[in-house]
Amino acid sequence: MLTLHFAPNSRAGRIVWLLEELELPYEINKMAFHPQDLKSDAHRARHPLGRVPVLDDGDVRIFESGAIVEYVIARHKNGGLRPSDDAPEFPEFLQWFHYCEGMVMPPVNTIVVQTLLLPKERQDATALGQAQRLLSKALGPVNEALEGREYLIGDFSAADIMLGHACFMSNRLGCVGEDMPHLKAYVERVANRPHFKTAIDMQ
Repeated sequence: MLTLHFAPNSRAGRIVWLLEELELPYEINKMAFHPQDLKSDAHRARHPLGRVPVLDDGDVRIFESGAIVEYVIARHKNGGLRPSDDAPEFPEFLQWFHYCEGMVMPPVNTIVVQTLLLPKERQDATALGQAQRLLSKALGPVNEALEGREYLIGDFSAADIMLGHACFMSNRLGCVGEDMPHLKAYVERVANRPHFKTAIDMQ
């Protein structure tokens, strides 16, 4: 049985979504998004920095959401939600899968810190503005790539699990403007997937 160590409003939501899409059985160890839980000795034994998600699979323990997605697909679904290595869309799949953490999530992290996590007196308007501009630039190519497509590589894939979740969160933060109509429509499609709703309802 797979066990997902989870806290709300985190990247762990991606893994719930993945497991639901693949219809894999799993258990949830739900923790508060608070140092009392995440920085506890018990959780630091799972992740040295006290972060989520962490996945236990028998004797295997793995963290980092992208690594977990790749692991689950490789070990439990024979490449489900992933094109074969020789498929024409495979390079683009890899690109968007990794674009998430490389380009989109760094400014998202800063925005969350500057608007939600820090007290008002410690928030930095300059840092926030820079992050918002960076995020807008990072989302531009995604909007362009989605023109005429339902999902990032055409069919729904694990690239959508990674980047789609990040785009949904970017939209929640008010950073997907009306000047990105393809991305707006994509976020709506993602939000309407039943398995995505299951993941978000756990938040």
